[in-house]
Amino acid sequence: MKQRTASLSVASNTALILLKVVAGTLTASVAILTEAVHSSIDLVASLVALVSVRVADEPADERHSYGHEKVENLAAAFEAILILVGSVVIAFEAVRRLINGGHTQLLGVGIGVIAFSAVANLLVSSVVARGGRRTGSPALEGDAAHLRTDAVSSLVVLVALVLVKTTGAQWIDPAAALLVAASIVVTGVRLLVRAGGVLMDQSLPVVETRAITGAIEALSDDAVIGFHQLRTRRSGSKRYVDVHLQFRRGTTLEQAHRVAHELQDTIATALGGADVLIHLEPEDRLRPGQRSLHEQ
Repeated sequence: MKQRTASLSVASNTALILLKVVAGTLTASVAILTEAVHSSIDLVASLVALVSVRVADEPADERHSYGHEKVENLAAAFEAILILVGSVVIAFEAVRRLINGGHTQLLGVGIGVIAFSAVANLLVSSVVARGGRRTGSPALEGDAAHLRTDAVSSLVVLVALVLVKTTGAQWIDPAAALLVAASIVVTGVRLLVRAGGVLMDQSLPVVETRAITGAIEALSDDAVIGFHQLRTRRSGSKRYVDVHLQFRRGTTLEQAHRVAHELQDTIATALGGADVLIHLEPEDRLRPGQRSLHEQ
């Protein structure tokens, strides 16, 4: 499913780039050419997403015993950098046009192309975002964010072209391009921060951590008396959970093993799938950071 969704994004961006390049050339509009650059960035991002989801789906091997899921986060970071670089190019061209001036023509063609582009990107981004949520793919989620940004920037450019056509004020065209560049910077920074957090093994969100602790505290087996060293992280669309579970003195290994496996299944279900590692420990006094399940 992830590969089909990424392929749809690639096909859509390719078609829109061709349309925008033709329209930008015919109209001499820097805003439309800016949109073509924006879509080109999205195309590269879509290709990166397509390749990364294929690699991420490869099973663990001898050199990558934890799998290849983090390649999606690397892809998301690369996409963010592309966005930021593209925004600099766009801003430079827009400022140059504001200083040197310019003249647009055949704006009706440009208005039609940009309107079609906005609608197409909104539709495709919805499909890609839905695929990203279903699979938990950060690469697809990043791609959807690019497409939504492209749709919004297309609407800004559309309004600008209509104003240029009705008022004749040529400065509006490069000014719109600068607004697009600013919106791209915001999106790029957000994606980079998010991808960086995962690559640095940032803990899972609070709501997911609470689901984990809730599952542990809901254990009905009196053999479990506490837990500590709860650690969580994410790699691509996969979540990892490590926790030390403390058992009452006299608990058999078989019983502890059964309880641990039941807890693994409960946590995995609560998170929509996760790799859960539980370390079994005997009864002892509570350590710093350790939580008792029988505190009064």
